[in-house]
Amino acid sequence: QIKDSATLTRDVLEQHFNDLKGTLKKLLDERLMSLLQEVDVIEQESIKPLDECQKLIEHGVSTADDLLREGESAVDGDVGQQNEKLCNFTKKALHIQLDSLPEVPSLVDVPCLSAQLDDCLLTILKNQIFRHGTVASRPPVQLEEFVEKPGGILVRWCKVDEDFVPQDYRLQYRKGSASHFEDVYVGSETEFMVLHIDPNVDYQFRVCARGDGRQEWSPWSVPQSGRTSLVPHEWTTGLEGYSLSSRRNIALRNDSQSCGVLYSKAPTYFCGQTLTFRQVLFGIETVGQPDRRDSLGVCVEQRNGDDSLQRDKAVCISTNGAVFVNGKEMTNQLPAVTSGSTVTFDMEVVQLGPCSNEGGNFKLRVTISSNNREVVFDWVLDQCCGSLYFGCSFSYPGWKVLVF
Repeated sequence: QIKDSATLTRDVLEQHFNDLKGTLKKLLDERLMSLLQEVDVIEQESIKPLDECQKLIEHGVSTADDLLREGESAVDGDVGQQNEKLCNFTKKALHIQLDSLPEVPSLVDVPCLSAQLDDCLLTILKNQIFRHGTVASRPPVQLEEFVEKPGGILVRWCKVDEDFVPQDYRLQYRKGSASHFEDVYVGSETEFMVLHIDPNVDYQFRVCARGDGRQEWSPWSVPQSGRTSLVPHEWTTGLEGYSLSSRRNIALRNDSQSCGVLYSKAPTYFCGQTLTFRQVLFGIETVGQPDRRDSLGVCVEQRNGDDSLQRDKAVCISTNGAVFVNGKEMTNQLPAVTSGSTVTFDMEVVQLGPCSNEGGNFKLRVTISSNNREVVFDWVLDQCCGSLYFGCSFSYPGWKVLVF
C-alpha cells in the first residue's frame, strides 16, 4: 500500500505541475500578445496625424522648390521671353501660400510608448508556488462500514484526524475494474445509501472532506471494496391502478378507477436480521387525496381482491398515521404521511415457541418510524417467515412511492 500510494502520488504531482506549467505558459503568451497588440494600436493611431502633417510639409517644400526653379528660369531667360515668364511667375507665386504650414504638435504632446512591468509579480508567484500543494501521509477521513441493502450499499465514514474540522464530505465509487471514480454524494452527512448497485458485484469506494472555510478537498481515503448480495426491491407489474418506473422501484397511483393492493415482485424483505430501509422502505415523493383505507406496509403473503393492507397477516401505516396490526388499529399513532415523508420498517425475529415447517408460534418485533417518531410492537404470527412482501394501496391518484 505504501509503495503503490507513493507511486500514485508522484504521478499525480508530476501531472499536476506539468499541467500548471503548460497553463502558465499559455496565459503568459496570451498576455504578451495582448500587450503587443496595444502597442500596435497606439502606434498606428498616434503616427497617422504626424504622417499627414509630414506629407503636407513635404508637399509645400516641393511646391516652393518648383516655384524657385521657375523664378530662376524666368530671370535667366531671353529678354523677349523674360517679361512673359516673370509675369507668369508672379501670378503663380501670388496663388501659392508659401507662408502657411500645418500645426506641428509640441514634443510633449507626441505619444512616447513604454512598458510598465511590476517585478513584484515574480515574488508573488514565487510565494504562491512555494506554498502550493501538500503531501499527506494519512487522509483526515476514512471509510468505516458497508451495510448491505437490497439493491444498494449503505456507506459510512468517520473522521480520523482530531484537529480536522470538516465542512463537507465527498463520496465517490466505481464499478469493478472501471478506470474512473464518479461522485455519488456531496454533503455534511457521514453516511449515504448508494442505490442501483448490482448484486454480487464488487464496487470500490473512497471519501474525502473539505475543511471548514476551505475550498480545496482533502486527500482521498484508502479505497475499499463493498458489495451487496441482496436483490433490489421492485414493485410487481401489471396492476392497472399503478404506473411503474423503468427500475420498478417507484410506483405512481394513476387516475384509473381500478383499486387494489400493489405488492412487491417477490418477498425480498428478510427477517432474521434487523433490516433498516432508509428514506426508507417507502419514500413519499408526491401525495394525492388521503383515504382511511390507504396503507403502506409489510405482509406475509400476496392476496388478490383486497383494497388495503389493513388485514390479517400484515402490518401497515395509513396515510393519516394510524398503525394497523393484523387489521386492528393500535392506540399509538404516527404523524400523517405528507409530501417528502419517509417511513421505515425495522424487524427482528423473537421466537416464542418451537418453529417447524408445520408452523408454530412466531413473533417479530416491529419498529415503524415516520417523521422522527416511532412505534414499537410485537407482531405474532402462526407460521415461520423468513422473508416478507411489502405493499401499498391508495384510493386516489397522485401518490408516488419510492421503495428501497
